[in-house]
Amino acid sequence: MSLTLSDFGSYHAGGEILRVTEGDPVEIAFTRDARFTYDPRGRFAVNAAYVQYFVPAGARDLPPVVLVHGGGMCGSCWETTPDGRPGWLHRLLDRGRTVHVVDLPERGRAGFAPAHLPGDPILRSLEEAWSLFRFGPPEGFAARQAFPHQQFPVAHLEEFARRFVPRWLGTADLHRAALLAVLARTGPALVICHSQGGETAFDAAAARPDLVAGLIALEPSAFPEDPAALAASPPVLVQGDHLDCAGHWSDRAARWAALAAVLPGARLIDTARQIAPGGSHMLMMDRHSDAVLEAALG
Repeated sequence: MSLTLSDFGSYHAGGEILRVTEGDPVEIAFTRDARFTYDPRGRFAVNAAYVQYFVPAGARDLPPVVLVHGGGMCGSCWETTPDGRPGWLHRLLDRGRTVHVVDLPERGRAGFAPAHLPGDPILRSLEEAWSLFRFGPPEGFAARQAFPHQQFPVAHLEEFARRFVPRWLGTADLHRAALLAVLARTGPALVICHSQGGETAFDAAAARPDLVAGLIALEPSAFPEDPAALAASPPVLVQGDHLDCAGHWSDRAARWAALAAVLPGARLIDTARQIAPGGSHMLMMDRHSDAVLEAALG
């Protein structure tokens, strides 16, 4: 199916100008033939989100969709799947929705300023992704022996890992401020978030409920401090399968169910029961991702 766009582009949202007064100039070689005196002092633009937006021809008169990635990832997780299928970005455009794909501060094309971020960055290994994202048991990693009915395309694990980006810890406030800046630009939007992005989206929705027209959270790894703060945009919570493989997953599943139960209008979609078994933590990349999106949109 071909798709025609009426507009697309990119922008940065939020951030600040940081003035640095410490440090000394140093001679550097930034190519083999060019040298330069670099001064670490001055004013630096930091902590903005990078956003790509896409407007399909004949876009429906519906709120735009803002896609918020999870930890150690960037906006590429919503694009083409590791095995080459169209991702949720494409499927939303097919549905006539305007889409804004976010790279939060210190992720992907948002860039990062290590000297002005807390601590050292970490990068996810393939082994960690295999176990943490519930592709299969740890002992199955080498042979790629996945959990039964696994929906994630485990044969393409290496391609998936090429999307991992460095992440800093303790940047939640930067993420929330950047997402709020994105929403101030888009106006009221349907926010679709994943994993760590759930904390960012929940906090933004609590701070500015007028800017969140709807909320879909794929296996959020944090919860709203006050569920009542989401009353204006009760979330659709979506979970995968094999949640009993580690204690933290079963604990999270219990909290997702509790949140859906306590918040009027919230929904919990158990994909293993309502769609098909075998869903991983990466529900937007799984083989049944189209059906998951359809169920989440209602």
